[in-house]
Amino acid sequence: MLHYTVYRNNKKKSSWITFIHGAGGSSSIWFKQIRYFSKYFNLLLIDLRGHGNSKSLMVNPFQPKYTFKVVTEDIIGVLDNEKIIKSHFVGISLGTILIRKIAETSPERVVSMIMAGAIIKLNFRSRLMMYFGNLTKSFLPYMLIYKMFAWIVMPNSNHKESRLLFVREARKLYRKEFLRWYKLTTEIIPLLKIFRKIEVKIPTLYIMGAQDYLFLTPVRKLVSQHSYSKLIVLPECGHVVNIERPELFNKGMLSFIDDGI
Repeated sequence: MLHYTVYRNNKKKSSWITFIHGAGGSSSIWFKQIRYFSKYFNLLLIDLRGHGNSKSLMVNPFQPKYTFKVVTEDIIGVLDNEKIIKSHFVGISLGTILIRKIAETSPERVVSMIMAGAIIKLNFRSRLMMYFGNLTKSFLPYMLIYKMFAWIVMPNSNHKESRLLFVREARKLYRKEFLRWYKLTTEIIPLLKIFRKIEVKIPTLYIMGAQDYLFLTPVRKLVSQHSYSKLIVLPECGHVVNIERPELFNKGMLSFIDDGI
């Protein structure tokens, strides 16, 4: 079972929000959302395999390879353990792909999706970054690769807080965990192609930074084509919108959830 933290609201019949972090992060990246949303909802914060306090999770030795199916089944297992039938899901970066996968396999569990710094399509620069990582991951220190990726994705001075946070959390990973997660990149391109082509009929909010140079443009195009999707672009903000502009992020997310209730 993955490590997770629950914040229960005192109100009866409070809805659930499940928070899913990205690769190299942990549930600690949601620290600017906990106090705000715990006033209105029950919160479930999950540490993915090999991340945060799930670092020592025992993996099935007969299933050594990580796949999006396996990782999303981990998340559903936590919901089942807490007897959570339905939840709003909030994800950042790679976490948005996991949420979209859950919406495909278990749509009855997803009330809405809030996709922060969403990855919808890899452009030439991001594909080159993935290629370089695949080429060097067997001999370069994984933290060197991760730091390079962090600078490419979050290059500006106002991205410093989120960049340093993700690098600090990534140091807690074992090298073998980094390699297992990196192998998931082989699934990403065909999976994202399916996600762009097939829209799930679940209310979806994309919250992107205006300075998210790698991922904003494909999201704009997707939202123009998918009728269940909305987009908020936060000014002077990069990839990790929930950390860089928490006030705008929290208010936009709450308004979206309230509109759907």
